[in-house]
Amino acid sequence: MGNTKANKHIGLILSGGGARAAYQVGVLKAIATIVPRNYGIPFPIVSGTSAGAINSTALACYASCYHLGVKKLEWVWRNFTTNQVYRSDFMGASTHLLGTFFSSSRAEYANKRASSWFDNNPLRELLTKLLDFKRIDQNIINGYLKAISVNTSSYTTAESVCFFQAKKDIQTWQRSRRRGQKSMINVEHLMASAAIPMVFPSIQIQHEHFGDGSLHQLAPLSPPVHLGANKILIIGLSQRKSPVNNASTQNNPPKTGAIIGHLLDTIFNEALNSDLERLHRINSTLDNIEIDKRETLGLRKIETLQITPSENFNTIASKHYDKMPYAIRTLLKTLGISSKTESSIISYLLFEKSYTQELIDLGFKDGMDRIEEIKAFLEIDKSL
Repeated sequence: MGNTKANKHIGLILSGGGARAAYQVGVLKAIATIVPRNYGIPFPIVSGTSAGAINSTALACYASCYHLGVKKLEWVWRNFTTNQVYRSDFMGASTHLLGTFFSSSRAEYANKRASSWFDNNPLRELLTKLLDFKRIDQNIINGYLKAISVNTSSYTTAESVCFFQAKKDIQTWQRSRRRGQKSMINVEHLMASAAIPMVFPSIQIQHEHFGDGSLHQLAPLSPPVHLGANKILIIGLSQRKSPVNNASTQNNPPKTGAIIGHLLDTIFNEALNSDLERLHRINSTLDNIEIDKRETLGLRKIETLQITPSENFNTIASKHYDKMPYAIRTLLKTLGISSKTESSIISYLLFEKSYTQELIDLGFKDGMDRIEEIKAFLEIDKSL
């Protein structure tokens, strides 16, 4: 189904952000308006982190028909409920927290379970049900997909580990504090990449323990570059922080919830922003170097186009706060978090359809506002 003429040098990066990743689906839906039906994905190199890794893998599973992949993604995100991601009932949430507490107090030689606030086994069940991972290899063999990477953080080695599935000619790599490891992508890689620190439990793969891919990710642009991309479309989830105008709030120290939200914002966004700045400096330097000498240095120019939200996620999330399960709201209140709290954590954990639907619509609007720019960047006309 579809064409095999997609530009093999174009990559896609979907960054992490929990429930915020619904925004990415809206942008992907906007791109579908310029891709003919029954055509493959216009970016055969896909790289994702955390919730972005889940979206990326879904695209890779349906690489032979981009419209179908986006349609299935949108259906899931538009119908999300929190209990599909983590146990959100009182019994489930409290039992998990008590289990975590008692596990941490056991002797060092005893088997312990990974500690976390929430039990996200429902997410594992959902991903196992919805994703046919065997399709990834089929799409690589048939030429619809060149490579997919799922980015994780190793708690064991303190490295950023990129698990990737690709054509045979793409080899593993090792750099300072980061490495690319060839694997057959499965649900455990996705669970590891999306294991937000403290919020969800770490995942053991072979002899290492892994968590959210954003945690040790010093160079988010590295995976698609190593996988052969010369152009990278980035659907990011970073945003400007709204200024606080309340004088009394400014004079008070930040509460626990605000600090946790700030930490999540830093983990998910700062590395990508820094890496983009570094890339732009390298590109500017290469403009002053002859092409043959660039090859000697082992460097090449990488074009990027980033799409980011035009509205504040925290503001949107506060409108839908009451849709969050009562047990989770009660737990968050113990951390000083409510609908009026200046904290990003609600926007990460609010897996409820009223919220995710609004983010999809925002992403679609932002994508359509820049659709001609996206079309030129992806060389859509040339691929037809």
